[in-house]
Amino acid sequence: MTDSYTPPKVWTWDKENGGKFASTNRPIAGATHDKELPVGTHPFQLYSLATPNGQKVTILFEELLAAGHTGAEYDAWLIKIGDGDQFGSGFVDINPNSKIPALMDRSGDTPVRVFESAAILMHLAEKFDAFLGPKENRAEMLSWLFWQMGSAPYLGGGFGHFYAYAPEPMEYPINRFAMEAKRQLDVLDRQLADRDFISGPDYTIADMAIWPWYGGLVLGRLYNAGAFLDVESYTNVVRWAKAIDARPAVKRGRMVNRAFGDPSEQLHERHDASDFDTKTQDKIAAAE
Repeated sequence: MTDSYTPPKVWTWDKENGGKFASTNRPIAGATHDKELPVGTHPFQLYSLATPNGQKVTILFEELLAAGHTGAEYDAWLIKIGDGDQFGSGFVDINPNSKIPALMDRSGDTPVRVFESAAILMHLAEKFDAFLGPKENRAEMLSWLFWQMGSAPYLGGGFGHFYAYAPEPMEYPINRFAMEAKRQLDVLDRQLADRDFISGPDYTIADMAIWPWYGGLVLGRLYNAGAFLDVESYTNVVRWAKAIDARPAVKRGRMVNRAFGDPSEQLHERHDASDFDTKTQDKIAAAE
């Protein structure tokens, strides 16, 4: 254990103490600079990055389009959170909390802003009456959707931060959040023991919300922590994660607004289905 720490009477901000993301973490809200956001031609304008929270929405968009909902065409604009794009005035106007994803729905007479990933999923699923599951099972589906919203911060900001991004390894927080991450995986594993998807036989937005975090974890895509957490022992979660990973729309959704990792899996911006064949970033590079 490290030396004991006594909190001060009044907390003050140490700008240098915050690990990998110290430059973008701050105790105040609001814009840091003026920057308008681009607007494309489609009814929905998404401003995001392909983190697990960002993937939720692009997966839903691609699933909607694959299911024949042509009105779900969208432009996806890259928000580089490492550069502080989320603190630009245009982005803050859409999401005062300065977190991705953020959506402008321009399909009606008056543009509507939607922020928080679960709110965006609900907004789109209700608009197209899709991926909500049967009405008699709606409460179960919603319970799991909001389970993810309440649980994932312990996986990401808790376990992920202290295991992968903190300035130095610290035994207590890593052990504390590893225990919670494994408890959550066990919750999911028990739920998936006798059903194909999270809330029953139907693939819903609850799966799309949970999969980028917990599916990504057991598939080895988060924090390089698979062996540490013994994720292969959660056999039902692994089976579910692989099944969703194989869906073509999910493969496309994972690529959108991805600007890191394997270049073959990156699509910085998405404005048309053809962008998956000729990557948007390649088009931009060719024009420069």
